[in-house]
Amino acid sequence: MRRLLPAFLLLALPAAAAEGEAVFRRHCANCHAVAAGAPAGPGPNLGGVVGRKVGGDPGFDYSPVLQAAGEAGQRWDTMMLERFLVDPEAMFPGLWMGANGLREAADRVAVARYLTEQRSP
Repeated sequence: MRRLLPAFLLLALPAAAAEGEAVFRRHCANCHAVAAGAPAGPGPNLGGVVGRKVGGDPGFDYSPVLQAAGEAGQRWDTMMLERFLVDPEAMFPGLWMGANGLREAADRVAVARYLTEQRSP
């Protein structure tokens, strides 16, 4: 027998996606694009980042620590993004990215889920 999600949860899904996009726009969009075909800015295009190897956009010049992580086989997934967004520099010492992470756990979860939904550039 199939179980249905309660209606209030179904109504919350679009709100959660909108929240992730809003947080991304406030904190990340100055450096990162997510739209397919959008050029990289100071940071790589993050469309399709989930499943991609760390430092995996061949058109972007990553810091050596991210290049090494990719060469070691690390790939981005939702949980890794959430950990990264706590303190990017702590996760990858020597990272060239100037951001300090997101303080609120709900913001980190929202952005990671938003990026999970984005298609490859």
